[in-house]
Amino acid sequence: MKKYRTHTCGELTKSDKEKEISLSGWINKKRDHGNLLFVDLRDNYGVTQCVIDKSNEIFKKIEKLSLETVIKISGIVIERSNETINKNISTGEIEVKINSVDILGETKELPMPVFSDQEYAEEIRLKYRFLDLRRKKIHQNIILRSKVISFIRNEMQKLGFLEFQTPILTSSSPEGARDFLVPSRLNPGKFYALPQAPQQFKQLIMVSGFDKYFQIAPCFRDEDARADRSPGEFYQLDIEMSFVEQEDVFEVIEALFLKLFKNFSDKKILHEKFPRIKYQDAMLKYGSDKPDLRNPLEISDLTNIFRRDDVKFDIFKKLVKTGSIVRSIVTKNTKDKPRSFFDGIDKWAKDLGSSGLAYFTLEKTDKIIAKGPVGKFFSEEALLEIMKQSNSNIGDTVFLSCGKKNDVEKLLSIARNKIAEDLNLIDEECFSFCWVVDYPMYEIDEISNKIKFSHNPFSMPQGDLKKLDLSDPLNLKAYQYDIVCNGIELSSGAIRNHIPELMYKLFEIAGYSKKDVNNKFSGMINALSYGAPPHGGIAPGIDRIVMLLANEKNIREVTMFPMNQNAQDLMMNAPSEITEDQLKELNINIKQKN
Repeated sequence: MKKYRTHTCGELTKSDKEKEISLSGWINKKRDHGNLLFVDLRDNYGVTQCVIDKSNEIFKKIEKLSLETVIKISGIVIERSNETINKNISTGEIEVKINSVDILGETKELPMPVFSDQEYAEEIRLKYRFLDLRRKKIHQNIILRSKVISFIRNEMQKLGFLEFQTPILTSSSPEGARDFLVPSRLNPGKFYALPQAPQQFKQLIMVSGFDKYFQIAPCFRDEDARADRSPGEFYQLDIEMSFVEQEDVFEVIEALFLKLFKNFSDKKILHEKFPRIKYQDAMLKYGSDKPDLRNPLEISDLTNIFRRDDVKFDIFKKLVKTGSIVRSIVTKNTKDKPRSFFDGIDKWAKDLGSSGLAYFTLEKTDKIIAKGPVGKFFSEEALLEIMKQSNSNIGDTVFLSCGKKNDVEKLLSIARNKIAEDLNLIDEECFSFCWVVDYPMYEIDEISNKIKFSHNPFSMPQGDLKKLDLSDPLNLKAYQYDIVCNGIELSSGAIRNHIPELMYKLFEIAGYSKKDVNNKFSGMINALSYGAPPHGGIAPGIDRIVMLLANEKNIREVTMFPMNQNAQDLMMNAPSEITEDQLKELNINIKQKN
């Protein structure tokens, strides 16, 4: 007989009636009914109700036990009466009559309750994460994460991919975020970097002839936390394939995601063939390259309207003359909404630091007119043109934003989501995937005003490589793509540049000399010089996938041991100071900050 249990706390059913059994777990709840004491015993698998009569000599012993004490009970399985069946748990048709109890692990006073899923301060939850993880919802989220990773592994192997592990201690490379650096004891004054991603290694795997690689890869980036991004570290499904074009990568990911999301969620998938949206169109229609396609609202450019003589909205007209743009969001059939709704949207926009959102509602009397604070500035002919360009109709409301392109895009992207939520337009019971494609190879750095790579510097440019025109680099598109679901970017990817001479030319445009490239990417550039296949890949974030499947808004809820917003592990007290002896061994001196 097993020492601690014959069954788990999620296993017993009516078929086990009259069996002598033993269970081990945590005391989840206790209910004293006078002559009877009910104890809900919890383990990883579920909850079983146990009961003891006051006449039993161990009644008082159990009565004194604190919640979260770890105990072993032995007893008899009995069937519950129909009126006491609990349909919310798998063991709800039975209970266990306790004959004996052993205390396996005592507990101190709890800093937070475990049987409740109510919210607690982040500091408490993270400091006592081992208790937080006992709570039902987050416990199930972590189990879901494990099942998702196992499912992905199985599916990738079915698709012919091989799993390899790439180095954790590597060299620093300019991939966009700050590196975490590790001092080398054997090489004084030199540092390893923890990988921001296995980008170069997975390309080297393709050069090595392995064809299809994947890895559940840990990645390390010294960047600030967000709701959908953990500070410090995260995991991604790292994928690379040889002899492929963009559509080949899409085919693999779509097949995997359709199976994955159907297997772990009952929500519908809006488009089983994921839409392809050009980056330029995404920024125009949604103000973002992470569009939530569950949201039906779209953005239209109305800049040309404000060059007309019959538009008297002078504030916008003056701004347009100096290079500003005007874009709009149309809400359908909102003429009956109170003015306070529209004024509230305008105030919300101003609270964000913008100049607000002008608005008017289209109406028809003997002619088409615009009602609202700025409606009087538009002639009927101008309104007809606005209706044509913004796909608006009588009864619709047009919100307007004017300013620099980046500012307008940013504001309307947020406003689009805000308005849709206020109008209850977003279907929460679906997943809407899309690909954003045709990213520009380069962009202008707003601070230095110099050309820089806009995405991944190792990407292949689009076009005939033998006739590639590099004279106007800002018009050059790359085979770079993002996959987005419900407004969350799950991954970026690209078809890689595997031609060294072309790589030198492209890096030169961004200000890197041939020597710079050889120094920074010596392993990569050297390997590509020995016969590299065309290849490409992608790396969807595991944390974000699980966050979507668990219907959580914060990535912390699907991460076992997350850090806080300041990248601190409150439970293990990291980062921490190290001793003088350790510093000496590493040849490091710490300079105190004034």
